[in-house]
Amino acid sequence: MSVTAEVVRQLRERTGAGMMECKKALVETQGNLDAAAELMRKQGLAKADKKATRVAAEGVIAHHVAADGRSAALVEVNCETDFVAREHDFQAFATEVARAALASRPANIEALQALKLASGETIDEHRRALVAKIGENISLRRTTTLTSSAHLGSYLHGSRIGVLVALEGGDATLARDLAMHIAASNPRYISLAEVPAAEQAKEREILTEQAQKEGKSPEIAAKMVEGRLRKSMGEITLLGQPYVKDPDQSVEKLLKSAGARVREFVRYEVGAGIEKKQEDFVAEVMAQVSAAGRN
Repeated sequence: MSVTAEVVRQLRERTGAGMMECKKALVETQGNLDAAAELMRKQGLAKADKKATRVAAEGVIAHHVAADGRSAALVEVNCETDFVAREHDFQAFATEVARAALASRPANIEALQALKLASGETIDEHRRALVAKIGENISLRRTTTLTSSAHLGSYLHGSRIGVLVALEGGDATLARDLAMHIAASNPRYISLAEVPAAEQAKEREILTEQAQKEGKSPEIAAKMVEGRLRKSMGEITLLGQPYVKDPDQSVEKLLKSAGARVREFVRYEVGAGIEKKQEDFVAEVMAQVSAAGRN
């Protein structure tokens, strides 16, 4: 049967798929737009499943802040390449996911994927359709929602680093500045009290061995170890770090002067902890040349 260009256009807008794929689906369903869309969704699911084993270590961090400014959601949505991470549809999807996460506050990624968007699709259905359209694996990696009874700071550094910080006391400007500090300095804990004893003991052991190799007396070595341990712990704790806007004072002193306390923070960085596949392009080209020579 004949399929008009207008129907193909409507299906493309509805599915985001290519023109030839749309035309083929319409021919297969005798021009029925709804049936063609359903067929393409099924085909899209299959394509998404095939791509699900690919490493997705690029992507974006997105956030959505409530109207009252006291709660916000942070999400990481991954893809395979930086090129797709800059693509409009991918970024718009990440923004929709963050908005849905704040509205429903899902307990885990599975619950987040099951949430429905304004279009009526679940987040996972929309993700799979986007995989079919873009041609890369796309995954939802993590999400956190933070609420503060006082001030909530939020900051996105481009689309690769995102921070939320719940502050008691202080003001909105301080909360925002602390979020920027956390983005830049990447603390792992708020204070020394949060650092696990085993981690402190391991660091002390390493520093003790270093001091002993320097040939210091036991008394001097012990003092050196404690001093270096304080410095080391200060580097990984928010309160111990020099404040990025004024390195002459620590974050702890800044908070004391403002009568404020950090209750909680979360920092996401795209791909952190994901093992990326290292491509050997020379080997890949040589393999292609060798294969071509055998044909």
